[in-house]
Amino acid sequence: MATDKPVIVYPPADDGGRRVRIGGHFVGMAYGATDIAAFVQEAGLQGWDDLDVVRSALIEWRGGGPDVWTAPA
Repeated sequence: MATDKPVIVYPPADDGGRRVRIGGHFVGMAYGATDIAAFVQEAGLQGWDDLDVVRSALIEWRGGGPDVWTAPA
């Protein structure tokens, strides 16, 4: 499935971490919105914080939105 959003956050793994891909590259595992904000800042969007991550239309959330950090039972 192609997407026009440059940041993709995948469903939670068993440990609650979510894989994050920016611009086609896997950048790490996030365990909260703060981690995603750090990845986005490293990619060049300085000044991002948790609220920017939660509200941004640039992020595609798969397997649950920014409030989902546990794997489905």
